[in-house]
Amino acid sequence: MTDPFALPEDTLAAYLTEHLPGFVGPLSASKFKGGQSNPTYLIEATSGRYVLRRKPPGQLLASAHAVDREFKVLKALESSAVPVAKPLHLCADDRVIGSMFYVMNHVPGRIFWDPSLPDLSAAQRADCYEEILRVLAALHSVDIAAVGLGDYGKPGNYFARQLKRWSEQYRASEMQRFDAMEELMTWLHAHLPEDDGAVSLVHGDWRIDNLIFAVGDNDLATDAAQIRAVVDWELSTLGHPLSDLGYFCMALRLPRNPVIPGLQGLDRLALGIPSEADIVARYAALSGRQVFKDWPFILAFNFFRLAAIAQGVAKRATQGNASSTQADTTGKMVPTIAALGLAAARGE
Repeated sequence: MTDPFALPEDTLAAYLTEHLPGFVGPLSASKFKGGQSNPTYLIEATSGRYVLRRKPPGQLLASAHAVDREFKVLKALESSAVPVAKPLHLCADDRVIGSMFYVMNHVPGRIFWDPSLPDLSAAQRADCYEEILRVLAALHSVDIAAVGLGDYGKPGNYFARQLKRWSEQYRASEMQRFDAMEELMTWLHAHLPEDDGAVSLVHGDWRIDNLIFAVGDNDLATDAAQIRAVVDWELSTLGHPLSDLGYFCMALRLPRNPVIPGLQGLDRLALGIPSEADIVARYAALSGRQVFKDWPFILAFNFFRLAAIAQGVAKRATQGNASSTQADTTGKMVPTIAALGLAAARGE
C-alpha cells in the first residue's frame, strides 16, 4: 500500500530549485514523529536542512489545517521578541506534493516530549518553566497591528466564538456519544463569561513539545534554558491571552500517558516544576496582566477543546489521513479528557 504521507522527492526538489532561492537538490524527506494534525518533515538537501509543513491528504474539516495561516504568523513574528523558525516559501499549488505546504529553516535544538523533563535536574526544570512563561508573556505582548496581524482573527468574544467553533468541529467528527463530553459542553455554554476586552496573538497549542530549546552538547547543564523557536502555529489566532496559559496548565492535571503525557500524580515540588498557582502568579508578574476571574471556565474550556481535537484525530484515523500512528489511541482519550474538564469546572 502506498504511504499517503510520502513526499514525491524528485518533484519537490525540482519545484524548490525553481522557487526557493539558494536551494540545491537532490533531497531526502523524513517525517517527524508526532504531529497529530499537519504532517511535518525534515528535508535534507545539498544546500542544507529545511523543515516542511503540509496539509494532510484526503477529506478535511472546514477551516482546519490552514498552513497558509501558519506561514503568515511566522512572517509576522520573525523580527519580534518571539523566537520562530524563518519562513522561506509557501506553495498553494496542490499539484506539487498533493496538498498546500510551506518550507522554513531548520532550527537545531532539543524538543522535550514529556513535561516532567525526566533527563533534567530540578533546577534545570525550574529554569525551563521560567523560560516558557517568559516567552509566553512576550508572545502576548506582541503589537498585533504593528506586525501586520490586525486582521488575523476577530477581536472580542473569543471564548464564545471558540466554543461555537469547537462544538461544531466536535459534532462533525463525533463517532459515538460520551456523557462526560455532553455534560461539559452544557456547562460551558451555561457559564460563558462576559468578554473582558483582552485581545492578543495566541498560539493555541502552548505545550512543551512545541518549543525548541537551545542546548550545549545536547545537555542543558551547559546552557541556561533558552527557547530557540516556537513551532506548530496552526491554531494561532487573535484571542484571549489566558487561553494559552490555561492550555499549558492542563499538563499538570493530565494523567501519565504515552500519547499525551501529563504530570498528574507526580511530586512536582520535588521535581522543581511549579504549581498551577505559581505558574499563574509568575505569568501575571511577567505579563502585567491580572488573572482572569473565571479561571475554572478557562481550564474547563481548554479540556473541552483538547477533547474535540482528539476526536478529530480519531475521525481522521478512520479515514486514513491522520498524521500520527498514535491517532487512534489519542481518540480513545476523549472521555478521560472531558472528565478532567468537568473536574476543573467544579474547581477541583
